[in-house]
Amino acid sequence: MSRMTYLDASRAALAEEMRRDPTVWAVGEDLGRGGVFGQYRGLVEEFGPARISDAPISESCIMGAAVGAAMMGTRPVVEMRFSDFALCAVDELVNQAAKARYMFGGQTRVPLVVREPIGMWRSSAAQHSQSLEAWYAHIPGLVVVCPATPACLKGLLKSAIRSDDPVVFMEHKGLWPLEGEVPDDPEAVIPFGEARRVRAGEDCTIVSWSAQVGICETAAEVLAGQGIGVDLIDLRTLWPWDKEAVLASVGRTGRLLVAQESVSVAGFGAEVVATVAQRLHGHLRAAPVRLGAPRIPVSYAPPLEDEVRVSSDNIVAAVTAMVSSR
Repeated sequence: MSRMTYLDASRAALAEEMRRDPTVWAVGEDLGRGGVFGQYRGLVEEFGPARISDAPISESCIMGAAVGAAMMGTRPVVEMRFSDFALCAVDELVNQAAKARYMFGGQTRVPLVVREPIGMWRSSAAQHSQSLEAWYAHIPGLVVVCPATPACLKGLLKSAIRSDDPVVFMEHKGLWPLEGEVPDDPEAVIPFGEARRVRAGEDCTIVSWSAQVGICETAAEVLAGQGIGVDLIDLRTLWPWDKEAVLASVGRTGRLLVAQESVSVAGFGAEVVATVAQRLHGHLRAAPVRLGAPRIPVSYAPPLEDEVRVSSDNIVAAVTAMVSSR
């Protein structure tokens, strides 16, 4: 094991996979200078500009070229810089990459990884702060990944690069400096659809993903001091998602809270709540709760940005209310 940041884990995963497989390459804006956040720093010196490829400012062109290259036998890693910018390439991803294997009867696949940094970060405002994971979870043919720790990022990015299906890989910008223990083994991959149980408890299940998991951990510590045990589950992948882990947990606790940074309306938390309500209705001891951002753009001003965040205080209050209703 080595201790590294979320940022370093992302760089290590890509480098290891490029050394393992010569068909893996990366394309996007600013990669030659290391990427917007430094995810590609030093890679062009090792692999050269043909495999760490700088592209013009045209997300649709970048995505379209990568989709074609994937169908011809390579494994592109596409850097979209911000998830907001990827919307300029949504046709190539949603209408082409996601559907190609189905439309051609399995004669072709699209082994493509689309990296989309998400989330609120340093007053980045309305066009640089969105978390749109629920959009992609809605699209048949796409895998959707939202890692919360350096170890999860590395293991899941390696799985994404090895996948024969297109993967939307969403890294939270606020997590780049987060440190943690990461396996050194280059074969240490994390399968899609396996949630991580962060902590065990018997009073309430909390389900989350990406940067919101850390906020839930803080809330769980506060709740533990009040004698309330939280079973905290990090989904890690939103499609496929680990329904059985969530159902097993809620079956024990009888209570569910889903916390997400993204807008609550039509967010992926609604899918989790609906599944639990349908499958465990008679076992619930309280109505499930969703916490997410209001349906408004993210502001530039930090105090207004904080107004849309789901805080640990919000989570503590919601769980306390659920448990006290017994």
